[in-house]
This record gives sequence, structure tokens and C-alpha cells, in this order.
Amino acid sequence: MSTPAIDVRDLTRRFGSFTAVDHVTFQVEAGEIFGFLGANGAGKSTTIRMLCGLLPPSEGTARVAGFDVAREPYRVRQAIGYMAQKFSLYEDLTGLENLYFFGTAYGLTGRRLETRIREVTARVGLSGQERRLVRELPTGWRQRLALASALLHEPSVVFLDEPTSGVDPLARRRFWDLIAELAAEGTTVFVTTHYLDEAEYCNRLGLIQSGRLIALGAPEALKARYLTRPLYELEAIPLRAALEALRRMPEVFEADPFGSRIHVTLQDRALDPELLVRRLREAGLTVAGIRPIVPTLEDVFLHLIEHPPAET
Repeated sequence: MSTPAIDVRDLTRRFGSFTAVDHVTFQVEAGEIFGFLGANGAGKSTTIRMLCGLLPPSEGTARVAGFDVAREPYRVRQAIGYMAQKFSLYEDLTGLENLYFFGTAYGLTGRRLETRIREVTARVGLSGQERRLVRELPTGWRQRLALASALLHEPSVVFLDEPTSGVDPLARRRFWDLIAELAAEGTTVFVTTHYLDEAEYCNRLGLIQSGRLIALGAPEALKARYLTRPLYELEAIPLRAALEALRRMPEVFEADPFGSRIHVTLQDRALDPELLVRRLREAGLTVAGIRPIVPTLEDVFLHLIEHPPAET
């Protein structure tokens, strides 16, 4: 078996009496797109900081690109690419000047640096924009520049922290096309995102809550494992009153708002969903209808937050 690109064993980080990351264990294979999901404050950023050699673990071990994050943090940082959630390039420089700066910091010089700048700007679709001041670039172009900077030195592992935050849907789709291309060429991509539709593009996912890894697996496998009860989508007015009424019904296992609709999980497949409709109408609510739906990762996420498993 090949050595994992990322190998995490009982990784733990404490800040005083507070445990931000609690004995997390997982592996990521070379060329895999691994999505790391969790609410704000769940422990995602702390985990990434440890894996990037920026923060020492309190307990446990982690190896990234073959290097121990505690004993060899400098070698880890040289081997990886990192695109931060907060834009971190120099806004008073042009895109090209930023690329020269970061390329030099990674040890690239002369013809090799020139070649890599041409390659990455073409790859991310930045050609023609690289001489503009960064502060003049729209968000989507800034994200492309940040990705180009992270790829300059051809890292074997790339960490992308909310890479599509604030960009339009077309730019998001292009970003994920680039991620898929990188993975197909053997680059390992560790990505966090708040867009759960994007998480469908990952080979595997880890879901962290309160510092604990509560789910790990491929998107379809997670749906099959955790969403075994029948799921329906219901449209009713007023939404809040309908949601509260559904949650009081013994036939309902879960009910969560999804935009202007409600996703309802029944306790048993033998139950008739029209029973819910009749009860809501009897309560004076307007119900447009109910229909069976295929579960999404957002359904998985909400289910696991409300019903976290004892172990992954």
C-alpha cells in the first residue's frame, strides 16, 4: 500500500482548558480530494494550522507529504501549497509582483521561476490580468491569483481554506474544475467549504463538530449510512408555524428548513406522508404539497449535527 499523503493519528490541540481538536484520526491518499466540513468554531482552522506546520499539536501525530508536522514544520511548509480563507496577498503590488515574491520565497529563481509563473497564470485563467494591481482585481480574479501563488512550487499537497468564498457560481465551477485537474495529476487537495453542494465533488469527506471527527467517508456512502429513513420535501405557509407543528408530530423523526421549504424525515417507511399534510391543513396552515426527495449532503450535515454518532 502507498503511504498516505496526510496521515493523522489522535491529533489534539488544547488552548488552556479548552480542547479545540479532540483526538482526530484520518488519512488522505495521494491524488485525493478530501473535503473537511464543519460549522464555524468546530475545529477546522485549528486542524489545518497544525497540518500546515503552523501550530504544534498538544497530543497525537500527523505527517504531511512524508514530514512530521511537530518535528519538521519547516519541511512541511516547503512541501505544501496553502490558500488561506482570508485573502493574504499584497494589494499594493500587481499580481505578477506577488507571484515573483512568493515564488522566490519558495526557492524558485531565474528561468524556472519565469516558466512556473507562465504555467500557473495560464492554468488558473489569470493571463492578461496579472499586471493589474491586486486591489483593483474583482474577488474571483483575486482567488485565482491566490491559487496560482499556492501552486507555483508544484506542491504535492494543497490546502484550500474556503477557496470559493464570495465568488459567483461560474467562478466556483471553474475553481472546482481546476481542483479536479490537480487531483487527476496526483496532487492531494485538502479543502474546506461552506457550500455543501461543492462537497459533492470531493472523493471523501470528514465532518468535524466541537473538535471531534463525527463522520468520515465518500459523499454517497455518508448519505446511505446516516439517512436511512424516508425523506420528503414539504412546502407550507407560514413556514415557521409548519416547522414547529411538524416537530411535534410523533411520526416525524426530523424536520429542518431548506430555503422556502421543509425537509421532513419520517420515523418509518410505512407511514403515509399525506397524514402530515392533512394535520397541517387542519391546523389552518396552507400546504402546497409534499414529495419524496433524494437526500443531499446538507441533509447529512444537519442530521449529524442533531444526532452525532458515538464514534465515526
